[in-house]
Amino acid sequence: MKNRLKGVVVSNKMDKTVVVEVERVKKHPRFQKRYKVHKKYKAHDEKGECNIGDKVVIEEGRPMSKEKKWKVIKEQSK
Repeated sequence: MKNRLKGVVVSNKMDKTVVVEVERVKKHPRFQKRYKVHKKYKAHDEKGECNIGDKVVIEEGRPMSKEKKWKVIKEQSK
């Protein structure tokens, strides 16, 4: 099973590539407070259909370039 992440498209200015920001919740080891952590991933968008603000699911795969190892598999409705 390949890794899948849910996130929001924050940039689509590149050709066939989108930047997806994934948010997750971590728990502080000492104080037990929960806080949000954001990370950006570059993902392959073959048809160029994704727009800024779209919620998408990305899946890990083989490297397509130096930084691009994910691809968009489905677009969720807003």
